[in-house]
Amino acid sequence: MILGSVNLAFKKAIASKLVFSKLQDRVGGRLRYFVSGGAPLSAEIGEFFNAAGLIILEGYGLTETSPGISFNRPESYRFGTVGLPLPGYEVKIAEDGEILTRGDHVMLGYLNKEKETREVIDDDGWFYTGDIGFIDEDGYLTITDRKKNIIVTSGGKNIAPQPIENKLVTGKYIEQAVVIGDNRRFCAAVIVPDKDAAVKWAQNANIDSDDFEKLLKHPDFTALIQNEIDMLTENFSSFERIQKILLVSEPFSQETGELTPSLKVKRKVVEDKYSEQIDELYRIDN
Repeated sequence: MILGSVNLAFKKAIASKLVFSKLQDRVGGRLRYFVSGGAPLSAEIGEFFNAAGLIILEGYGLTETSPGISFNRPESYRFGTVGLPLPGYEVKIAEDGEILTRGDHVMLGYLNKEKETREVIDDDGWFYTGDIGFIDEDGYLTITDRKKNIIVTSGGKNIAPQPIENKLVTGKYIEQAVVIGDNRRFCAAVIVPDKDAAVKWAQNANIDSDDFEKLLKHPDFTALIQNEIDMLTENFSSFERIQKILLVSEPFSQETGELTPSLKVKRKVVEDKYSEQIDELYRIDN
């Protein structure tokens, strides 16, 4: 046991010297912490930077909430969460999983839009964020997805696609991913492979990589991506796992309409753009 601890300490010292110290130097060497918001930060990324001596504190809020609701603190943070509610702010989870908040941070309402205001703030002052999440036993808030993004399969299973997508894009061969399956029998995914990694793999496997479109249709490459997905999602429920994939060569971008200015995926745009190919996925027997 002692020997194992010594080996771990030795490996960490080497990593600190060769890698982590360079990361710290690149950000000035005196940085106390980063603040993250606006898009999900995966727990794995937070843990990696923390191991490098760089703390990333993730927070959460909306324009309507001034804009904060919760935040991880330097003295108390938990990876994969958006921290504890800020002082004086109330947060609770509705029966359907939606995050509600109440307090002085909540707006008075949308200007000259009484109907829209009543739709998001109830008579007791609770603001409906439109986000789905949960609060753990220590009070830390975790966001799983936007309420409007929740997939309901034809079998009645509710699936939050964002945690699955966040996991998929940590894969070596996956650059972007969109999970689909609303009113379908199972989940599938539109995948944009990492071109550099894909070409390198093909060259090592003695497979022609000059035509990227052709490579994406090669059965060995399709199997490679599916195997990576299976490995990445092994801890998800069986109904959340990806059973079919559509590989596309063109990355999602603002210019082509699939991303918002804040780089969030427009799911409907992606589904509409590849509707025929997606329909074909579901026509093929499982």
